[in-house]
Amino acid sequence: MSAPDPWFELRRYTQARIGQGRAGCATPSKAQLEFQLAHALARDAVHQPWQVGAFAEALAAKGWPTLQLATPIHSRQHYLQRPDLGRRLDQASRATLQTLALPAADVALVVSDGLSSTAVEQHGLPLLAAVIAAYAERSLSIGPICLVPNARVAVADEIGALLGAKAAAIIVGERPGLSAADSLGIYLTYAPQPGRTDAERNCLSNIRPPAGMVYSAAAAKLAYLTGQALQRQLSGVGLKDDLNQAVIGTDAGLAWDKP
Repeated sequence: MSAPDPWFELRRYTQARIGQGRAGCATPSKAQLEFQLAHALARDAVHQPWQVGAFAEALAAKGWPTLQLATPIHSRQHYLQRPDLGRRLDQASRATLQTLALPAADVALVVSDGLSSTAVEQHGLPLLAAVIAAYAERSLSIGPICLVPNARVAVADEIGALLGAKAAAIIVGERPGLSAADSLGIYLTYAPQPGRTDAERNCLSNIRPPAGMVYSAAAAKLAYLTGQALQRQLSGVGLKDDLNQAVIGTDAGLAWDKP
């Protein structure tokens, strides 16, 4: 009878690759194959384009108004090489927002594939459903949902400023790792305008149930932080997430119903 694996209990509590074992002086085949699969999934998350048209159709089916905007980026390779261009809109998109005659909303809501199309394809729709519901509960208004492929976080600053919104929130695919290729993040900025720094944003990260934060918890935290940002007129390092975990609840009732 072989001795129990002392790493077994520890592996249950982390997605990190610990206690992989060895076969002679090499990694066991199972561990090596799992590593190669994770690496392939991470690469696919970065390089596969977001099917933004289908995403927009799903939102329209729910009656949520959307705008499809663009950055000057023309390919995923270009996106990786020129992060500066992902932080701003192209001229046509800028002109579109400038000609809109919409009442100023509390929040400009933006969605982008960022560095993981996998994340936004898998979690974007149900997370949006939870966010919209949470904002409605707090009577916070949102403008049309802006869909921007190949964007960086800071593009929400320009969008929010052009829409005259009091705050901007962008749901974006996070950089994939070897334990998570489908993680979404949300970045909130009060009084958005070009030139805002990362220190002026609040971030919610690792949104990817069941392995990460559930949609309802992320939405509750975002709605709370948005309300606090509008009340205190700031975001970023000066705004702390002190929401009582007891009031967040569960993810029940917020599953996305696919059309």
